[in-house]
Amino acid sequence: MKVCFIGHRHISITENLVLQLRATISDLIDNGATTFLFGSMSEFDTLAWEIVTEYKALHPNIARIYVRASFEHIDKSYEQYLLMSYEETYFPKQISKAGKYAYVERNYEMINNSSFCVFYYDRNYTPTSKTYGHKIPKTTGKSGTKIAYEYAVKKKKNITNLFVE
Repeated sequence: MKVCFIGHRHISITENLVLQLRATISDLIDNGATTFLFGSMSEFDTLAWEIVTEYKALHPNIARIYVRASFEHIDKSYEQYLLMSYEETYFPKQISKAGKYAYVERNYEMINNSSFCVFYYDRNYTPTSKTYGHKIPKTTGKSGTKIAYEYAVKKKKNITNLFVE
């Protein structure tokens, strides 16, 4: 079973969040999760990676995969650098022409390839002046995490949202 993590760039890391994320990851592993997909650029991704890495010491079969939204072609030294933290990295083909929409497309890729999605999504969060190219109008005020969350709901994925209102 594959699991992806998606969350806002900046989050409030509390003891409760860490405990909830640990329990969620532990339950997922107990129920057969072995592959964990990560993006980048968010504190939530970093926190989830740290906890999955702790569990990897107890469950060596766990694979951490970094799904790149930039750097379609990487040299061996950068690949080796990434593989010090992940078991695999790849760049989805559909992202190569996505432009600023690359992170949204990357998140869609992770959602599509996961049985379970773990989010840190604040429904009240609105980006100040961000656009995702021609596919998302500037007037929507949607964050990348909101776009991904709505997509996961539409795809009827198993979702856990660890943001506490």
